[in-house]
Amino acid sequence: MYLGGMNMSSDFFQELKDRGLVFQTTDEAALEKQLNEESVKLYVGFDPTADSLHIGHLLPILMLRRFQLQGHVPIALVGGGTGMIGDPSFKDQERQLNTLSIVQEWSQSIKDQLSRFIDFDDEKAPAVLANNYDWLGSISLIDFLRDVGKNFTINYMMSKESVKRRIESGISYTEFAYQLLQAYDFLKLYENHGCLLQLGGSDQWGNITSGIELLRREKEVQGFGLTMPLITKADGTKFGKTEGNAVWLDPEKTTPYEFYQFWINTDDRDVIKFLKYFTFLSLTEITAIEQEFTAAPESRVAQKALAKEVTTLVHGEEKYRQAVHISQALFSGELKTLSSEEISQGFKGVPSYEITTEDGSQLLDLLVASKIVSSRRQAREDLQNGAIYVNGDRIQSVDYELREEDKLSGKHTIIRRGKKKYFLFTFA
Repeated sequence: MYLGGMNMSSDFFQELKDRGLVFQTTDEAALEKQLNEESVKLYVGFDPTADSLHIGHLLPILMLRRFQLQGHVPIALVGGGTGMIGDPSFKDQERQLNTLSIVQEWSQSIKDQLSRFIDFDDEKAPAVLANNYDWLGSISLIDFLRDVGKNFTINYMMSKESVKRRIESGISYTEFAYQLLQAYDFLKLYENHGCLLQLGGSDQWGNITSGIELLRREKEVQGFGLTMPLITKADGTKFGKTEGNAVWLDPEKTTPYEFYQFWINTDDRDVIKFLKYFTFLSLTEITAIEQEFTAAPESRVAQKALAKEVTTLVHGEEKYRQAVHISQALFSGELKTLSSEEISQGFKGVPSYEITTEDGSQLLDLLVASKIVSSRRQAREDLQNGAIYVNGDRIQSVDYELREEDKLSGKHTIIRRGKKKYFLFTFA
């Protein structure tokens, strides 16, 4: 498990604030005292709304790891039960409900991913993995209403920002009751593990304070809540999206190269903030990077450090090096140095055409068959004008035929038309 160069802080809570990771807390003085003096059990919930976590989940995941490094005990709660309902917090419309089998399948995938970031075998502070379906799946409606619902007035529930935002557009009773389910999670994690602290994004404040209220009423103990800021990008676009698609932690959904590219393209205005949020570099190291970056922004030293740290953290050092190699090969045009796996990553989503024996090997014919160009006449013009490249080499002969050495790793040939339009030939 890669952790980077984090230095232990004598005042852990102050370091979290210095990194900009603390948005709201309940009873800050008491929480800070407890964190600095004794080991605390804390949790973050992850509802399985897909078969993979994405980088929107990365901040809370890394927060759990930061707490674990300080000797606290993190609890990763997979929402196998709440995932059947859907959290209305800051959502404009009702979530689509999924079947139990799908939610259970997604829950398992999330468990597997979390184990890559949080140490469940740590000798001093092993993390705990829990699933709220274990208690929500078996409690009866009567028991839930008597034991949980009795503790909350409608006025209290209506006062939550996550509910108020949806009143005009409409909210079902199902989603309205979600805060009670999350409050019950906090109660059960206290009963089962002694958990006293819940972390979440700032949109979770209402749900977290409901859990603290339930702990106070049912157990007469003081629970704590800490929220992290919702991440915004300086250019106004949504964090965690690239070309309209989510950036997933699963390498099958977002390749390590695509993942690396997301971070290397971070806006200058965001990059130092993201280094504090998403890496385990010390604040001293980040300050040094910031000074170098400010003196020479064109060096992109901050983006390179960010992309290296986060890609290595999520996918490992080998995949990071691979992503850098793909980037360098594409920039330099040295495409022949790429392996088959690197080609698949670097050209994911690029139009491709499978060549069969019937297609022959003449490049002009293949350009037409693959619809890279619209006609033989256009193919001749492009070749004669030097607009066609095979694996980075300009080809100007209209009689050129693909050779065995043009098949990279025996599987692919990369065609470029003009400056930026790439196509991929694969061989059957």
